[in-house]
Amino acid sequence: MVTTKDIAERLGVSVSTVGRALADDARISEETKLRVRKTASEMGYVGNRAARMMRGASSNVVALVIPDIRNSFYSTIAHELSKNMEAEGYQLMLSETDDDRLVELRHLRELSANRVAGVIIVPTARPHNESVKLLRSLPHLQLLRRHPSLGSQWFGVDDHEALRQATAHLVALGHTRIAYLGGPEELPTGAERLRGFRTALEEAGLPDDTGRAELGPPSSMEHGRQAVRRLLRGPTAPTALVLGSIQLTLGALEELSRQGVQVPGELSVVGFGDEPGFSWWGPGLTTIGMPIQEMATGCALWLMRRLKTKAGHDGPYTSVSPGSLILRGSTAAPGGGTPPRTG
Repeated sequence: MVTTKDIAERLGVSVSTVGRALADDARISEETKLRVRKTASEMGYVGNRAARMMRGASSNVVALVIPDIRNSFYSTIAHELSKNMEAEGYQLMLSETDDDRLVELRHLRELSANRVAGVIIVPTARPHNESVKLLRSLPHLQLLRRHPSLGSQWFGVDDHEALRQATAHLVALGHTRIAYLGGPEELPTGAERLRGFRTALEEAGLPDDTGRAELGPPSSMEHGRQAVRRLLRGPTAPTALVLGSIQLTLGALEELSRQGVQVPGELSVVGFGDEPGFSWWGPGLTTIGMPIQEMATGCALWLMRRLKTKAGHDGPYTSVSPGSLILRGSTAAPGGGTPPRTG
Protein backbone atom coordinates (compact mmCIF):
# COMPACT_ATOMS: atom_id res chain seq x y z
CA MET A 1 0.00 0.00 0.00
CA VAL A 2 1.32 3.42 -1.00
CA THR A 3 1.78 5.77 1.98
CA THR A 4 2.33 9.51 2.39
CA LYS A 5 5.96 8.67 3.18
CA ASP A 6 6.35 7.09 -0.27
CA ILE A 7 4.91 10.20 -1.92
CA ALA A 8 7.19 12.45 0.17
CA GLU A 9 10.27 10.47 -0.87
CA ARG A 10 9.28 10.64 -4.55
CA LEU A 11 8.86 14.42 -4.38
CA GLY A 12 11.67 15.17 -1.93
CA VAL A 13 9.41 16.91 0.58
CA SER A 14 8.39 16.18 4.17
CA VAL A 15 5.61 13.77 5.11
CA SER A 16 3.79 16.62 6.87
CA THR A 17 3.83 18.66 3.66
CA VAL A 18 2.24 15.77 1.76
CA GLY A 19 -0.42 15.32 4.46
CA ARG A 20 -1.26 19.02 4.50
CA ALA A 21 -1.40 19.19 0.71
CA LEU A 22 -3.80 16.26 0.53
CA ALA A 23 -5.94 17.89 3.24
CA ASP A 24 -6.06 21.15 1.21
CA ASP A 25 -4.31 23.04 4.00
CA ALA A 26 -4.10 26.79 3.29
CA ARG A 27 -0.45 26.85 4.44
CA ILE A 28 0.56 24.84 1.35
CA SER A 29 0.89 26.56 -2.04
CA GLU A 30 -1.46 25.59 -4.85
CA GLU A 31 1.51 24.51 -6.95
CA THR A 32 2.69 22.08 -4.26
CA LYS A 33 -0.84 20.77 -3.73
CA LEU A 34 -1.13 20.07 -7.44
CA ARG A 35 2.22 18.24 -7.53
CA VAL A 36 1.32 16.14 -4.49
CA ARG A 37 -2.14 15.21 -5.79
CA LYS A 38 -0.79 14.32 -9.22
CA THR A 39 1.93 12.10 -7.74
CA ALA A 40 -0.52 10.50 -5.30
CA SER A 41 -2.82 9.65 -8.21
CA GLU A 42 0.02 8.24 -10.31
CA MET A 43 1.21 6.06 -7.41
CA GLY A 44 -2.31 4.78 -6.59
CA TYR A 45 -2.47 6.35 -3.13
CA VAL A 46 -5.72 5.82 -1.21
CA GLY A 47 -6.22 8.05 1.83
CA ASN A 48 -7.03 6.46 5.18
CA ARG A 49 -10.33 8.19 5.85
CA ALA A 50 -11.04 6.01 8.88
CA ALA A 51 -7.89 7.31 10.59
CA ARG A 52 -8.81 10.91 9.81
CA MET A 53 -12.30 10.39 11.21
CA MET A 54 -10.88 8.92 14.43
CA ARG A 55 -8.95 12.17 14.85
CA GLY A 56 -12.23 14.08 14.56
CA ALA A 57 -12.02 15.14 10.91
CA SER A 58 -15.08 14.94 8.72
CA SER A 59 -15.25 12.86 5.56
CA ASN A 60 -15.53 14.28 2.05
CA VAL A 61 -19.06 12.89 1.74
CA VAL A 62 -22.14 15.10 1.41
CA ALA A 63 -25.48 13.40 2.05
CA LEU A 64 -28.67 14.08 0.11
CA VAL A 65 -31.68 12.98 2.17
CA ILE A 66 -34.84 12.75 0.06
CA PRO A 67 -38.32 11.18 0.31
CA ASP A 68 -38.42 9.15 -2.91
CA ILE A 69 -35.76 8.51 -5.56
CA ARG A 70 -38.51 7.45 -8.01
CA ASN A 71 -39.57 11.09 -8.22
CA SER A 72 -37.63 12.42 -11.22
CA PHE A 73 -37.21 15.81 -9.54
CA TYR A 74 -35.07 14.22 -6.84
CA SER A 75 -33.16 11.88 -9.14
CA THR A 76 -32.35 14.76 -11.50
CA ILE A 77 -31.25 17.06 -8.72
CA ALA A 78 -29.13 14.23 -7.26
CA HIS A 79 -27.38 13.91 -10.62
CA GLU A 80 -26.73 17.65 -10.85
CA LEU A 81 -25.54 17.86 -7.24
CA SER A 82 -23.21 14.91 -7.74
CA LYS A 83 -21.51 16.64 -10.67
CA ASN A 84 -21.15 19.90 -8.73
CA MET A 85 -19.82 18.15 -5.62
CA GLU A 86 -17.33 16.04 -7.57
CA ALA A 87 -15.86 19.19 -9.11
CA GLU A 88 -15.07 20.37 -5.56
CA GLY A 89 -13.60 17.05 -4.38
CA TYR A 90 -16.71 15.81 -2.56
CA GLN A 91 -18.80 12.69 -3.05
CA LEU A 92 -22.60 12.60 -2.88
CA MET A 93 -24.34 9.93 -0.78
CA LEU A 94 -28.06 9.28 -1.16
CA SER A 95 -30.52 8.44 1.66
CA GLU A 96 -34.22 7.76 1.05
CA THR A 97 -36.79 8.30 3.82
CA ASP A 98 -40.12 7.45 2.13
CA ASP A 99 -41.43 10.45 4.13
CA ASP A 100 -41.11 8.47 7.39
CA ARG A 101 -39.68 10.57 10.26
CA LEU A 102 -38.22 7.51 12.01
CA VAL A 103 -36.45 6.35 8.85
CA GLU A 104 -35.20 9.92 8.48
CA LEU A 105 -33.85 9.78 12.04
CA ARG A 106 -32.05 6.46 11.45
CA HIS A 107 -30.36 7.85 8.36
CA LEU A 108 -29.27 11.02 10.18
CA ARG A 109 -27.85 8.98 13.07
CA GLU A 110 -25.76 6.94 10.66
CA LEU A 111 -24.63 9.97 8.70
CA SER A 112 -23.62 11.77 11.88
CA ALA A 113 -21.71 8.71 13.16
CA ASN A 114 -19.80 8.59 9.88
CA ARG A 115 -18.96 12.29 10.11
CA VAL A 116 -20.37 13.40 6.77
CA ALA A 117 -19.15 16.81 5.71
CA GLY A 118 -22.67 18.15 5.23
CA VAL A 119 -26.33 17.32 4.58
CA ILE A 120 -28.85 18.53 2.03
CA ILE A 121 -32.28 17.42 3.22
CA VAL A 122 -35.85 17.40 1.95
CA PRO A 123 -37.39 17.03 5.42
CA THR A 124 -40.42 15.03 6.45
CA ALA A 125 -43.49 16.92 7.67
CA ARG A 126 -42.60 16.53 11.38
CA PRO A 127 -38.89 15.81 11.92
CA HIS A 128 -38.08 13.96 15.15
CA ASN A 129 -36.57 16.07 17.95
CA GLU A 130 -33.41 13.99 17.79
CA SER A 131 -33.16 14.65 14.05
CA VAL A 132 -33.28 18.36 14.81
CA LYS A 133 -30.44 17.99 17.34
CA LEU A 134 -28.31 15.92 14.98
CA LEU A 135 -28.63 18.46 12.18
CA ARG A 136 -27.61 21.29 14.48
CA SER A 137 -24.18 19.65 14.70
CA LEU A 138 -23.81 19.33 10.90
CA PRO A 139 -23.54 21.89 8.12
CA HIS A 140 -26.87 21.47 6.36
CA LEU A 141 -29.52 23.12 4.26
CA GLN A 142 -33.11 22.35 3.38
CA LEU A 143 -34.21 21.73 -0.18
CA LEU A 144 -37.71 22.34 -1.57
CA ARG A 145 -39.44 21.83 1.77
CA ARG A 146 -38.74 24.04 4.77
CA HIS A 147 -39.29 23.21 8.44
CA PRO A 148 -38.58 26.02 10.96
CA SER A 149 -36.91 23.69 13.48
CA LEU A 150 -34.17 22.78 10.98
CA GLY A 151 -32.65 26.21 10.58
CA SER A 152 -32.87 29.07 8.13
CA GLN A 153 -30.86 27.87 5.13
CA TRP A 154 -33.32 26.89 2.40
CA PHE A 155 -33.45 26.48 -1.37
CA GLY A 156 -36.93 26.20 -2.81
CA VAL A 157 -39.49 27.16 -5.40
CA ASP A 158 -42.21 29.80 -5.15
CA ASP A 159 -44.90 27.11 -4.91
CA HIS A 160 -47.67 29.58 -4.22
CA GLU A 161 -47.01 31.63 -7.34
CA ALA A 162 -46.47 28.58 -9.55
CA LEU A 163 -49.90 27.13 -8.70
CA ARG A 164 -51.54 30.55 -8.77
CA GLN A 165 -50.33 31.06 -12.36
CA ALA A 166 -51.38 27.57 -13.44
CA THR A 167 -54.87 27.97 -12.00
CA ALA A 168 -55.23 31.54 -13.31
CA HIS A 169 -54.44 30.19 -16.79
CA LEU A 170 -57.43 27.84 -16.55
CA VAL A 171 -59.65 30.59 -15.19
CA ALA A 172 -58.68 32.87 -18.08
CA LEU A 173 -59.76 30.15 -20.51
CA GLY A 174 -63.23 30.29 -18.97
CA HIS A 175 -63.23 27.30 -16.61
CA THR A 176 -65.44 27.58 -13.54
CA ARG A 177 -65.19 23.99 -12.29
CA ILE A 178 -61.52 23.39 -11.55
CA ALA A 179 -60.07 20.58 -9.43
CA TYR A 180 -56.69 20.52 -7.71
CA LEU A 181 -54.84 17.31 -6.87
CA GLY A 182 -51.87 17.83 -4.53
CA GLY A 183 -49.96 16.88 -1.40
CA PRO A 184 -51.21 17.27 2.19
CA GLU A 185 -51.27 20.63 3.93
CA GLU A 186 -48.94 19.38 6.68
CA LEU A 187 -46.12 19.52 4.11
CA PRO A 188 -44.99 23.12 3.51
CA THR A 189 -44.97 22.53 -0.26
CA GLY A 190 -48.48 21.07 -0.09
CA ALA A 191 -49.79 24.02 1.90
CA GLU A 192 -48.25 26.63 -0.40
CA ARG A 193 -49.44 24.95 -3.60
CA LEU A 194 -52.98 24.64 -2.27
CA ARG A 195 -52.86 28.30 -1.21
CA GLY A 196 -51.78 29.29 -4.72
CA PHE A 197 -54.70 27.36 -6.21
CA ARG A 198 -57.18 29.05 -3.89
CA THR A 199 -55.63 32.49 -4.39
CA ALA A 200 -56.22 32.31 -8.16
CA LEU A 201 -59.91 31.45 -7.61
CA GLU A 202 -60.31 34.28 -5.10
CA GLU A 203 -58.61 36.79 -7.40
CA ALA A 204 -61.05 35.85 -10.15
CA GLY A 205 -64.02 36.37 -7.83
CA LEU A 206 -65.17 32.78 -8.25
CA PRO A 207 -67.38 31.19 -5.56
CA ASP A 208 -65.93 28.76 -3.03
CA ASP A 209 -67.48 25.72 -4.70
CA THR A 210 -65.65 26.47 -7.96
CA GLY A 211 -62.53 24.64 -6.83
CA ARG A 212 -62.37 21.10 -5.49
CA ALA A 213 -59.17 19.90 -3.81
CA GLU A 214 -58.07 16.28 -3.44
CA LEU A 215 -55.08 15.99 -1.11
CA GLY A 216 -52.95 12.93 -0.46
CA PRO A 217 -49.43 11.46 -0.58
CA PRO A 218 -47.50 13.49 -3.18
CA SER A 219 -45.27 10.53 -4.12
CA SER A 220 -48.17 8.13 -4.81
CA MET A 221 -49.12 7.49 -8.42
CA GLU A 222 -51.93 5.28 -7.12
CA HIS A 223 -53.42 8.21 -5.21
CA GLY A 224 -53.34 10.18 -8.48
CA ARG A 225 -55.20 7.42 -10.28
CA GLN A 226 -57.84 7.02 -7.55
CA ALA A 227 -58.39 10.75 -7.16
CA VAL A 228 -59.03 11.16 -10.89
CA ARG A 229 -61.61 8.36 -10.74
CA ARG A 230 -63.42 10.18 -7.92
CA LEU A 231 -63.22 13.57 -9.61
CA LEU A 232 -64.71 12.37 -12.89
CA ARG A 233 -67.82 10.83 -11.31
CA GLY A 234 -71.16 12.63 -11.32
CA PRO A 235 -72.71 15.62 -13.06
CA THR A 236 -70.44 18.17 -11.33
CA ALA A 237 -67.20 16.70 -12.63
CA PRO A 238 -64.55 19.38 -13.22
CA THR A 239 -63.78 20.74 -16.67
CA ALA A 240 -60.15 21.42 -15.68
CA LEU A 241 -57.54 19.79 -13.47
CA VAL A 242 -54.32 21.24 -12.03
CA LEU A 243 -51.77 18.93 -10.38
CA GLY A 244 -49.34 19.53 -7.52
CA SER A 245 -46.59 16.88 -7.83
CA ILE A 246 -44.80 14.85 -10.49
CA GLN A 247 -45.94 11.45 -9.22
CA LEU A 248 -49.56 12.60 -8.91
CA THR A 249 -49.33 13.93 -12.46
CA LEU A 250 -48.07 10.57 -13.73
CA GLY A 251 -50.88 8.72 -11.96
CA ALA A 252 -53.51 11.16 -13.23
CA LEU A 253 -52.31 10.97 -16.84
CA GLU A 254 -52.28 7.19 -16.70
CA GLU A 255 -55.88 7.10 -15.48
CA LEU A 256 -57.05 9.66 -18.03
CA SER A 257 -55.51 7.58 -20.81
CA ARG A 258 -57.04 4.39 -19.40
CA GLN A 259 -60.51 5.95 -19.35
CA GLY A 260 -60.12 7.48 -22.79
CA VAL A 261 -60.84 11.01 -21.54
CA GLN A 262 -60.42 13.53 -24.35
CA VAL A 263 -57.89 16.20 -23.36
CA PRO A 264 -58.58 19.09 -23.69
CA GLY A 265 -62.01 18.40 -25.24
CA GLU A 266 -63.53 16.94 -22.07
CA LEU A 267 -60.93 18.01 -19.53
CA SER A 268 -58.13 20.59 -19.57
CA VAL A 269 -55.04 19.49 -17.62
CA VAL A 270 -52.06 21.35 -16.15
CA GLY A 271 -49.35 19.03 -14.85
CA PHE A 272 -46.46 19.51 -12.45
CA GLY A 273 -42.82 19.16 -13.48
CA ASP A 274 -41.66 18.49 -17.01
CA GLU A 275 -40.85 14.84 -17.55
CA PRO A 276 -39.36 13.96 -20.97
CA GLY A 277 -42.63 12.28 -22.01
CA PHE A 278 -44.87 15.20 -21.05
CA SER A 279 -44.19 17.10 -24.27
CA TRP A 280 -45.68 14.29 -26.38
CA TRP A 281 -48.35 12.93 -24.01
CA GLY A 282 -51.69 13.33 -25.80
CA PRO A 283 -51.75 16.83 -27.30
CA GLY A 284 -48.68 17.79 -25.28
CA LEU A 285 -49.01 18.54 -21.57
CA THR A 286 -49.25 22.09 -20.33
CA THR A 287 -47.25 21.95 -17.11
CA ILE A 288 -45.34 23.77 -14.38
CA GLY A 289 -41.61 23.62 -15.10
CA MET A 290 -39.18 23.36 -12.19
CA PRO A 291 -35.75 25.12 -12.18
CA ILE A 292 -33.88 21.95 -11.21
CA GLN A 293 -30.42 22.79 -12.52
CA GLU A 294 -30.52 26.27 -11.02
CA MET A 295 -31.50 24.90 -7.62
CA ALA A 296 -28.87 22.14 -7.67
CA THR A 297 -26.08 24.55 -8.59
CA GLY A 298 -27.18 27.01 -5.92
CA CYS A 299 -27.33 24.29 -3.24
CA ALA A 300 -23.89 23.00 -4.14
CA LEU A 301 -22.24 26.44 -4.20
CA TRP A 302 -23.80 27.45 -0.88
CA LEU A 303 -22.78 24.24 0.86
CA MET A 304 -19.25 24.37 -0.54
CA ARG A 305 -18.92 27.90 0.81
CA ARG A 306 -20.27 26.77 4.16
CA LEU A 307 -17.83 23.87 4.37
CA LYS A 308 -14.93 26.25 3.78
CA THR A 309 -16.20 28.79 6.32
CA LYS A 310 -15.73 28.62 10.08
CA ALA A 311 -18.73 27.32 11.99
CA GLY A 312 -21.08 30.04 13.14
CA HIS A 313 -20.52 32.18 10.03
CA ASP A 314 -23.49 30.77 8.13
CA GLY A 315 -26.34 33.17 8.77
CA PRO A 316 -29.89 32.85 7.43
CA TYR A 317 -30.08 32.26 3.70
CA THR A 318 -33.10 31.74 1.48
CA SER A 319 -33.12 31.15 -2.25
CA VAL A 320 -36.53 31.10 -3.94
CA SER A 321 -36.62 30.11 -7.61
CA PRO A 322 -39.66 30.77 -9.81
CA GLY A 323 -41.48 27.97 -11.56
CA SER A 324 -42.59 28.48 -15.16
CA LEU A 325 -45.86 27.66 -16.90
CA ILE A 326 -45.10 25.72 -20.09
CA LEU A 327 -48.05 26.02 -22.47
CA ARG A 328 -48.78 23.08 -24.74
CA GLY A 329 -51.99 21.49 -26.05
CA SER A 330 -53.68 20.04 -22.96
CA THR A 331 -55.57 23.21 -22.00
CA ALA A 332 -58.39 24.94 -23.87
CA ALA A 333 -61.69 26.69 -23.24
CA PRO A 334 -64.44 24.49 -21.72
CA GLY A 335 -65.93 22.19 -24.32
CA GLY A 336 -62.73 21.85 -26.32
CA GLY A 337 -62.12 25.34 -27.65
CA THR A 338 -58.91 26.19 -29.43
CA PRO A 339 -55.93 25.55 -27.16
CA PRO A 340 -53.49 28.40 -26.54
CA ARG A 341 -50.59 28.75 -28.92
CA THR A 342 -47.21 27.61 -27.57
CA GLY A 343 -45.38 30.43 -29.32
